[in-house]
Amino acid sequence: MTAGLKTVIYPVKNLARAKALFSALLQVEPYADSAYYVGFKDAGQDVGLDPNGHAKGMTGPVPYWHVTDIRTRFAALLEAGAQTLEDVHDVGGGRLIASVKDADGNLIGLVEDTAAE
Repeated sequence: MTAGLKTVIYPVKNLARAKALFSALLQVEPYADSAYYVGFKDAGQDVGLDPNGHAKGMTGPVPYWHVTDIRTRFAALLEAGAQTLEDVHDVGGGRLIASVKDADGNLIGLVEDTAAE
């Protein structure tokens, strides 16, 4: 079961320029602002900027499905033919993420907020 699509992460090459663009679009300041990730919250949506995304194989924005059991969902996607892009790992604050690529090259992300449990 999922809680829906609530997060999208964009791979960016110039973090400062992308931060300025999304600040102008969303008209909010980032809630997370570091050299490895900038995150915005707006209207229940989490928008992230990842300056290392291209190096991780991100070819464009990745939608992240919020799930209650990331390891089970991740395994189910692999069983259904997806390929691992990013294995399940902790990104801090009790948040686990992972991503896969389907047979058509589409990227699918998963998020589990273990701190909220």
